Amino acid sequence: MHLNLKQQNLRKDKMKDLLLIYNARLVDKNIDVKNGAVLIKGKEIAGFPEKETVRRMLEDRDIASFDAGGLTLMPSFIDMHAHFRDPGQTQKEDIESGVHAAAAGGFGTCVLMPNTMPVVSSAKDALGNNKKAEKLSLAQVIQSVSITKNFDGQTLSHLANINRKDIPLITEDGKEVADSSVMLNAMKIAAKKNIIVSCHCEDPALAIEARPLRKKALQLLRSNKGHPLAAQKKEASDLLAQANALLATAEDVATFRNIRLAQDAKCHLHLCHVSTAACIDALRKAKEKGINVTAEVTPHHITLTGDRGDNRFQIVNPPLRNENDRQALIKALKDGTVSCIATDHAPHTAADKASGSPGFSGLETAFASCYTTLCMQNGFSLRELSALMSANPAELLGLTKQGLLADGYEANLVLVNTEKTWTVRGDEFASRGKYTPLEGKKLTGFVEATVFRGKVVFQAI
Repeated sequence: MHLNLKQQNLRKDKMKDLLLIYNARLVDKNIDVKNGAVLIKGKEIAGFPEKETVRRMLEDRDIASFDAGGLTLMPSFIDMHAHFRDPGQTQKEDIESGVHAAAAGGFGTCVLMPNTMPVVSSAKDALGNNKKAEKLSLAQVIQSVSITKNFDGQTLSHLANINRKDIPLITEDGKEVADSSVMLNAMKIAAKKNIIVSCHCEDPALAIEARPLRKKALQLLRSNKGHPLAAQKKEASDLLAQANALLATAEDVATFRNIRLAQDAKCHLHLCHVSTAACIDALRKAKEKGINVTAEVTPHHITLTGDRGDNRFQIVNPPLRNENDRQALIKALKDGTVSCIATDHAPHTAADKASGSPGFSGLETAFASCYTTLCMQNGFSLRELSALMSANPAELLGLTKQGLLADGYEANLVLVNTEKTWTVRGDEFASRGKYTPLEGKKLTGFVEATVFRGKVVFQAI
């Protein structure tokens, strides 16, 4: 079913500023209700009218309304980990294109990583990015700040000027704080401020060893004008397997260290894009000990394996892993060891991606990828998926009025079609980054419309 909201009696200009969405399946972490309705007043949810009340409201010409046609209405998604490349790499993405991509993917809030040019290392710069998004009113941006100033690996003085309310999370994403004493001190500062320390766990020295292997593999894959011979392709695959093995060890080693440091610092450690079974095991044991550690996994790590087919040649950090690792991630999502799904949306220009830049654009395929993999293939309920993509990240970030369908909560909503199967085409993305490892693949679960603070900000064509 395709909705045309303009033809559904949607009247945005009425003085009462009320919007009624009816004939919808309502799903969040706690509920799954068929034939429900939501009333929005201004920017907030103002109630859930019963059938008879809905009938009367539809007769009121001052209430904007539309029939959801039985589709599913959920809290919009919250992304703990995205890259909008602003400032310095806006040819890849900027705040404007990023929030358009977020809206198209059903996201109402995105936490942005600080590995921009220059690095975001001050509250002033972080709040500047937040304000850019506010003016566009398509999605909320929460810009994080680097752990060390300008990623220098040593300086922590800038952390004195940040607070939990404005900046709930610090991270060195894209690299690791190599000096354990610096990391421990940063964690202690964060603990006092109740700020999350989000870690891209990767031992720097091992990561450096992996780089020439990747570089040589990419050179082989570009042989014969991008059509390598079978032997060259085999050699490239072997080199990437060696690189990925090093990067698996790098992730494991850094994860073990960061958990231990967080235990001493008594801070909230959040593990970015966990990808190995060993890290999941370490996370589970740490939680059993009462260490304050949470984690995210990405849609691409639960959907794709990196040791077979063309996925062997996909370049992302951390790499796509084997089937044992993928299943460990899915199990950890199911049993609550991992609390949220984050996209690690990492857009690149076509030229940069062709030259081997790691990462994929992921905002606009996240729901479909997760719904297909988790709900259709692994028996997750839609309530469980909503918890992972909305309620749990809202709780982690302290967004007390987001992530649920509840009175007084922000009217950040997404209307999805759980029966629609579609083909992924990167050139149709709102993001400037068009590259996706899911190109040409069929997924089930489609974002029909997104509401941000009571206004329809995206509608599928």
